[in-house]
Amino acid sequence: MSHAPIRILVADDHPVVRDGLIAILGTQPDFEVIGKAATGAEVIEQAVKLQPDVILLDLEMPEMDGVEALRRLRQINPRCRAIAFTAFDTDERIVGAVQAGAQGYMLKGAPREDIFNAVRVVHAGGSLLQPVVASKLLKQVSHPPPEALTPREQAVLQRLAQGLQNKEIAAELVITERTVKFYVSSILSKLGAGNRTEAVTLAVQRGLVKL
Repeated sequence: MSHAPIRILVADDHPVVRDGLIAILGTQPDFEVIGKAATGAEVIEQAVKLQPDVILLDLEMPEMDGVEALRRLRQINPRCRAIAFTAFDTDERIVGAVQAGAQGYMLKGAPREDIFNAVRVVHAGGSLLQPVVASKLLKQVSHPPPEALTPREQAVLQRLAQGLQNKEIAAELVITERTVKFYVSSILSKLGAGNRTEAVTLAVQRGLVKL
């Protein structure tokens, strides 16, 4: 029984690389290249129009790089599956691409078998990260850089630490109680805390507030 071919969109701003990839992919009976793009904006346009199964996405593209293109694509279609292509495995953008939703990444000089394998794995719902990136990602995930608090959130947090209630904080900062609530929930999510007490404890541990 023959399955429908895997429909692929190739995005790279270098015509030689792009056409080379298309030629290599074309050797596989189960692949069909349905479109190509040279810029981030074109990738989004083509992906929306053609609904490819897998996108091979160059990270170094003009106007909008691959990471940004992918972020927008995932907002439009969370099911879109992409493999990030880059020339350098030290490229910090790889981590950005994976966080933006890429299912895998390949180095541009990868052997064709690896490319075919990557397309099939990602199409089947798997993900594919070479060890160097996996270890970088794990480092980032296990110690995510805490998202910086804004000066206003810092001010609210300092008052939480002093045990003030929302109403008192609102009066001191001359804002509405509702705004205080908004800041408090933002602080909780940035600190990864479940409640105000935990937020204050974490903030003290991280040296964000002094009791």
